[in-house]
Amino acid sequence: MYDVAIIGAGVTGCAIARELSRWALDILVLEREEDVCCGTSKANSAIIHAGYDAKPGSRKARFNVEGNAMMDTLARELDFPFVRNGSLVLCFDEAQLPKLQALAERGRQNGVPGLRIVTGPEMKALEPALSDQVKALLYCPTGGIVCPFLMTVALAENAFVNGAGFRFHTTVTGLSPCTEQTGWQLVTKEGERFEARCVVNAAGVYADAIHNLVCPDRLSITPRRGEYQLLDKKAGNLVSHTLFQLPGKMGKGVLVTPTVHGNLLVGPTAENLSDKEAVNTTAEGLSEVMEKGSLSVPSLPYNMTITSFAGLRASEAGGDFVIGEANGAPGFFDCAGIESPGLSSAPAIGRYLAEQIAARLGAAPRENFQPCRKGIPCVAQASPEQLRALLSEDASYGTVVCRCETVTEGEIRNAIRRPLGARSLDGVKRRVRAGMGRCQAGFCSPRVMELLEQELGLDPLSVSKHGKGSELLAGRTREENP
Repeated sequence: MYDVAIIGAGVTGCAIARELSRWALDILVLEREEDVCCGTSKANSAIIHAGYDAKPGSRKARFNVEGNAMMDTLARELDFPFVRNGSLVLCFDEAQLPKLQALAERGRQNGVPGLRIVTGPEMKALEPALSDQVKALLYCPTGGIVCPFLMTVALAENAFVNGAGFRFHTTVTGLSPCTEQTGWQLVTKEGERFEARCVVNAAGVYADAIHNLVCPDRLSITPRRGEYQLLDKKAGNLVSHTLFQLPGKMGKGVLVTPTVHGNLLVGPTAENLSDKEAVNTTAEGLSEVMEKGSLSVPSLPYNMTITSFAGLRASEAGGDFVIGEANGAPGFFDCAGIESPGLSSAPAIGRYLAEQIAARLGAAPRENFQPCRKGIPCVAQASPEQLRALLSEDASYGTVVCRCETVTEGEIRNAIRRPLGARSLDGVKRRVRAGMGRCQAGFCSPRVMELLEQELGLDPLSVSKHGKGSELLAGRTREENP
């Protein structure tokens, strides 16, 4: 009998696990994929929103603003990259100025600091590449950018070090009250059974399926696909702020933003689907990204695109986050409908639900909680002094494996060896960016595969891109003589 079982190891599930690990509780995180950050959390805009867009009084507004305010401390404690580059909301039509002003007023009601309307020459002073068609903009200095992979991994590692357990390749298919004691029994597709006094439903686009197993009030999640284009680092300095267009009924529109790693990101589209696995890109979607992105920055160099991708947002029918203990299901806590601004809100959602669950269980604070975690050293960003210190400890930090991103053997081995370490090519890529660069893993994959074999004792035929079913080698061309 665990105290808490969390279904889903995306950014919100891992944030909840990390905050719960502050308490003397036995925690288990169940994830159907092979690693953390494999669903919505891995394919998004990587934006920490300021909080001006959500309806005042909504959960989105509350947790966005609270999560934004927590981000500096969280990034410092857990050692992941976060930059407050500020965001700009662009207005292209003078007739829409009242809407921009209303957005600013909404932000002020939500408690967003520093908002102001900018017109005239100051707009180009803020962003020289801005379209001449922009009539005014809303400046939001607290907006930021983050690496969603490293943020989620950092939360998970810290939760793990503080006692939380993680089970991957574990898909929850059944949930029912325990027959002989208070709590819940969870049944998995793999034939395992777990029991927990409390359950947290952080299952992303499948959160409605989990909720509807036990709750009389039905929940409906629509997967909303967003397609993106990622441009090379040569284009990364074209803009310094995150550029939004005035929001519409389907979201915040196509944005243009730098990334914390120096690339330029354009997207997303917004398309409601029925298929919860439809993460493919489309010619129509990418054309829309290019067309709408160029409205904000006409000089976008799409010939520098190095990859495109799509992600699914969990859009709930009520339009707000569904968070808290569900009616008629004591000990079952929803964390559902976590679409934008979910990444920004995750730290605050984690804190809120952890406090709710700890109070319900009468938990005591963990006496030896470790709030800090040290990330993997990044050779590409190291100073000469830092590099010398790394090489004095481990010479493998001097052997470059991924040329595009300057990722070394030492970084890759570290990514595999650390708590909740990488078990696949994508796991390595998320942690140290080997394969994220211009050639998109064309050069470094064979060596990364070798390192996974060495560190994990794997047969070469079992090395995968992203877990079971994605093995990279089909067979041997020649067997060794005995």
